[in-house]
Amino acid sequence: MGAVGALIFNVSLFPYFLASTYFENFQFVKDFKQGKIVVNKSNQTYIQENTAIEDAVGRVENSVVAIQSPTLGVVSGLVVTSDGSVVTLAQGIPARGTITVFLQGQKQTASVVKIDAKNNLALLKISDSNLQTVGFSDANNIKIGQKVFLVAPTSTAQDNWFANEGIIREITADTITTTMVEKPVAIGGPLFDAAGELVGLNVIDANGNVSAIPVNKIQALLGL
Repeated sequence: MGAVGALIFNVSLFPYFLASTYFENFQFVKDFKQGKIVVNKSNQTYIQENTAIEDAVGRVENSVVAIQSPTLGVVSGLVVTSDGSVVTLAQGIPARGTITVFLQGQKQTASVVKIDAKNNLALLKISDSNLQTVGFSDANNIKIGQKVFLVAPTSTAQDNWFANEGIIREITADTITTTMVEKPVAIGGPLFDAAGELVGLNVIDANGNVSAIPVNKIQALLGL
């Protein structure tokens, strides 16, 4: 019907408008006679999610550490306080003693401060201060379908990083399940939202599926 209406207008009515003295001062008739093309401007806004995540990766990677685990090899962790507190998974950390941490490629000796075996969390301490930290996401605002990403070191050397992104598939009181699949080196590393705030710490199963211990468990470990 729209096409038929346009055809009738072009064949019957529009020629009449062009020939009539009554319509000769109408702007669209003037523009047509002068050969002008009228363009209706529209503004479009594009949300650059990929750029936002790229920016967030740049902000958080200096807070991510590589940890030499006695049982798991190289795993990941996160600086959570500027005076050197580091969190990771308890499964790769001895209950007491010292462990080697690599921050921006620099070797550090860390002491084991606390092990929360129930929630599979470990709190370590290195001697550095004035360290870069990240914000914590509000656990009540974490939703299914939310976009998340992880950052982890490929080795203990500086500037050897990889990243991955996905969405939250399921949330329970103890676990945040994502759509990501990743290498074991990301175990214990941070999971972030698109703003670069901590959502949880990565747990990776035998098939590489990534889930996370929620941020509120980490805050409890820190006494926050």
